[in-house]
Amino acid sequence: MVAFVGLSPNLEGEEMRIQVPGFEGGDRTDISLPAAQQQLLQALAATGKPLVVVLMSGSAVAVNWAQEHAAAVLEAWYPGEAGGTAIAETLAGVNNPSGRLPVTFYASLDQLPPFDDYSMQNRTYRYFQGKPLYGFGYGLSYSTFEYSNLKLSPAQIQAGENLTVQVDVRNSSKIAGDEVAELYLEFPPRAGAPARALRGFAHVHLQPGEFTTRELHANPARLEYGE
Repeated sequence: MVAFVGLSPNLEGEEMRIQVPGFEGGDRTDISLPAAQQQLLQALAATGKPLVVVLMSGSAVAVNWAQEHAAAVLEAWYPGEAGGTAIAETLAGVNNPSGRLPVTFYASLDQLPPFDDYSMQNRTYRYFQGKPLYGFGYGLSYSTFEYSNLKLSPAQIQAGENLTVQVDVRNSSKIAGDEVAELYLEFPPRAGAPARALRGFAHVHLQPGEFTTRELHANPARLEYGE
């Protein structure tokens, strides 16, 4: 079974005159699925048939129950006129997905500071210290990939130098697919500094068993705290 759930674009937005559970004037007061949709998923799962959840929203939703009980969860956002075809082809295996999340999917509101707290502490993947439901940059495909032979050049970097990261990526599955190799930097603890930051990525297409070597580059500006 395939269940389409999520949030309506009539609810998500700024300065909207809406007062319903989970929303107040365009602001979200809850990041979980609406209660009726959660009950629907549980009723469908109770039939004993495999359940695939297609999540349609413009922002992150805490779908903890679906993560634990559904056979698969596909984030479709708000697709255009060809969205139905794209979703059907992905579920049927005609399309092998390779997308990565552009935002953090938190597990609950308890992981977030009050909305009127304007500091960056524990906000976004760069400053978040907990365990998210799905992290920024997360994404799966029907293929599996292995990384090896990570090399840094230079091994010890000096101020003003460029950094080159070299890594081998191999498709360890029997299905051709695309992989997005992501380069993150973790920074030494310092007041106001992020814990981590995306500093580069490489998109590769690999046949079954094929491997390639990719280089990701970060110039001095990309190695700074505040960039």
